[in-house]
Amino acid sequence: MNVLALAVISLCVATTLLGQDSGGPVITIRKGTSQQVDLKEIAGPAGASATSVLKNDIQLSGGLSLGDAATATIVVSGTALAGSFSGLATEKSGGVVLQKSYSGETRHAVHQFTNDLVETVTGQKGIALSEVAFVADRTGHKEIYTCDYDGARTLQLTHDGAISVSPALSADGRRLAYTGYQSGYADIYLVDLTNGARNRIIKFPGTNSGAAISPDGARIACTMSKDGNPEIYVTGINGDSPRRLTRSRGVESSPTWSPNGSEIIYSSDEKGGPQLYRISSEGSSGRLLSTGFGYNTQPNWSADGRKVAFNVRSGGGFQVAVLDLDSGSTHVIVADGGNPVWGPDSRHIIFSRGTGLFLFDTVTGRETRLVTDLGQISEPTWSR
Repeated sequence: MNVLALAVISLCVATTLLGQDSGGPVITIRKGTSQQVDLKEIAGPAGASATSVLKNDIQLSGGLSLGDAATATIVVSGTALAGSFSGLATEKSGGVVLQKSYSGETRHAVHQFTNDLVETVTGQKGIALSEVAFVADRTGHKEIYTCDYDGARTLQLTHDGAISVSPALSADGRRLAYTGYQSGYADIYLVDLTNGARNRIIKFPGTNSGAAISPDGARIACTMSKDGNPEIYVTGINGDSPRRLTRSRGVESSPTWSPNGSEIIYSSDEKGGPQLYRISSEGSSGRLLSTGFGYNTQPNWSADGRKVAFNVRSGGGFQVAVLDLDSGSTHVIVADGGNPVWGPDSRHIIFSRGTGLFLFDTVTGRETRLVTDLGQISEPTWSR
């Protein structure tokens, strides 16, 4: 009996293959924890590029890790042509774990294969196809940049020559909202990333900032001061029909949506130092969340709905903490970092520190630098 088959005995949730394309030995595996992969050189004209991308995907996935012929439970091979990739993952004994072909640009096709393999083996959603946006000041102005989840293909999105901050990607990565000061005031803009179209959607008198796009892409939560005090509002995706959620004497900011869009967590200094509150997205009274810290900002709700990452102040800097919404326990996971955002798998977090953008695995504690050489980096956002 091989190693992967032995793991079946101790695991509890069965799943069948994803994307089986051809005949041959077929096995049923059970979703489990990280598996080591013996990655063979990918064949074909685009093989070298595909091998490099796949190797990095495996290393960053969390659900998979690189091994060798002696230690690996899964063997991965494939063929990469100019416009397609065919991947094969087997047990050492030959049982097929995943066999599937993908069309399109090599990098994107390999990411698709990695995500399918991660989900097949672990039952967790992969992160390889997700997109990231962030703020950097390399040009002398704060502008919005985008990149792949691994920091590759970094592009400057805005060229406003003013302050452009607080980017927020939609879950599908097709739209991005941000706060821009081109008019001299804080307004919210919406960019269609598929065609580059940009519209100023929220421009009420006062401050309009901190937009967060709902999981279904239909609404925006943000901070507005059009009625005097900075409060949390919900609008349509184009800034229409604003509806006020909060009413306090403090400053409300940084809304983040629950995965089903029914609730919002935000930061408020109503009682002194900023604390986290939870409120229905349809309107109600905000409920204080106990974190054990006196200064809590920049909350971000995980895709599985069970955790919230946020910043706490430590001396003159910030730490990244995680609140478990089921147990109420809170612990610091990064001693020096800001603006944490969860990935699609509710396992990885991206955060900023100085001139770097970092990927953090909350299970293993592994930290990987993704982006550098763009000046000061802040406020990442991550598609799901």
